[in-house]
Amino acid sequence: MAASVLAALAGVCAVLAAWEAVAAAEEERLVQAVARWLAPGVRALRAGREPTSPERRRLLLVAASSLLAAGWLVAGPWAGVALAASAPWAARAGLRLRRERRRGALAAGAPVIARALADALAGGHSVRGALATAAAGGGVPGPAGEELRHAAARLELGERTDDVLAALARRAGPGPIDTLVAAIGLQADAGGDLAALLRSLAGALEERARTAADARSATAQARFTALVVSVLPLAGVALGELAAPGLAAALFTAPLPALLAGTALALQVAALVCVRRIATVHDPA
Repeated sequence: MAASVLAALAGVCAVLAAWEAVAAAEEERLVQAVARWLAPGVRALRAGREPTSPERRRLLLVAASSLLAAGWLVAGPWAGVALAASAPWAARAGLRLRRERRRGALAAGAPVIARALADALAGGHSVRGALATAAAGGGVPGPAGEELRHAAARLELGERTDDVLAALARRAGPGPIDTLVAAIGLQADAGGDLAALLRSLAGALEERARTAADARSATAQARFTALVVSVLPLAGVALGELAAPGLAAALFTAPLPALLAGTALALQVAALVCVRRIATVHDPA
């Protein structure tokens, strides 16, 4: 027991020492060079676009190095190598999560874009002028404002309005922005009051967002309970390992305990996946 506590304290001290070393070397040329090397990939993540192949390789190298160091410090070199081998999966998961979050932020900003465009159209602007005016006004914050300003910049370069709107819908993915672009295209073909249509669309999008938020609140308890129930056995094994070192290894040395433990783990993971699938609220496209 004392040896386990001392080992844990040694690991904490090692992590703190590593942080101190990083802080001390923060102004050195090597750190600055690494920061410049990683800057394109970081900008790609912040902008929400797909990283290029060189940027992906850089991000993958950083993920592998970080996981290797973390595993080595906590559980030894073999754990570090195993974690580093999972770097491609971790990098893909991180990029996918970042993309989904940005698309969620774009969906949340779609009503604001619709109202800004409606106000500009009511002031006498064309669709092209309304996009430029809404982008220049600064009334659309966050990723939605960034995408609107990017579209306005492309219009200033002389690109066709239809092409700019199609690119905007493509970057945003299926969802409210796609619906907004479709409404503008429908008005261009069929005519009508586009400003009133956009205001009506903004109200419908806000109502849909409120409904989705209420559904997520209703299923939050089920998701949290599933997570707690899934983590409890692992927490019990961890506490048992602290009280009697070697307990976790003993579960997999004999065939029967290993079979039971593996089956239990597989069932826990399957149950967690099923609960998350059932309780996940999908926004309609």
